[in-house]
Amino acid sequence: MEFSSKLLENAVNEMSQLPGVGKRTALRLVLHLLRQPESQTLNLADSLNAMRSKIKFCKSCHNISDTDLCEICANPHRVANTICVVEDIRDVMAIENTSSFRGLYHVLGGKISPMDGIGPNELNIKSLVDKVKEGHVKELIFALGSTMEGDTTNFYIYKQIQECNVITSTISRGISVGNELEYTDEITLGRSIINRIPFETSLKS
Repeated sequence: MEFSSKLLENAVNEMSQLPGVGKRTALRLVLHLLRQPESQTLNLADSLNAMRSKIKFCKSCHNISDTDLCEICANPHRVANTICVVEDIRDVMAIENTSSFRGLYHVLGGKISPMDGIGPNELNIKSLVDKVKEGHVKELIFALGSTMEGDTTNFYIYKQIQECNVITSTISRGISVGNELEYTDEITLGRSIINRIPFETSLKS
């Protein structure tokens, strides 16, 4: 792809690093920005800069937040002794959209995947285990996708807290095996949260 401007080429190269964006799509996006008022492009750039430099991770659940404690963890009306374990922020958003869960969350930041070099120490597992061992958690809901990596992560955490006095459950398998939570429709996901089953039962199925 030949460019008449090095500035244009650099912008296209940067844009094409985004997931699912090839060089041709990146070129269309960049040319679209050039056709917009300069203020609109500058607002986009300022928003991205502010997000990258000022965004925080909740010190309790590791959710993305503007403050040290996210709005969910800071909400006194949430059920603080019930924690839903999810892979990332997209899963929190998907479950929140169902309006079926009033507890708190714990964002792992991924799933155990030895093939990808991701072990327990690369995830937010230790802080979750510490929460449970403090004795303030009544129920832990495993809400990771129905994949081999998700099941491996669930089982690892379960073994770490097996001796603790805490209920462990998993979302019901209304969600197809191999599916990620963010792509599941809200009704199915909501029902799977409400109809969760004991984690020990899922080990036998």
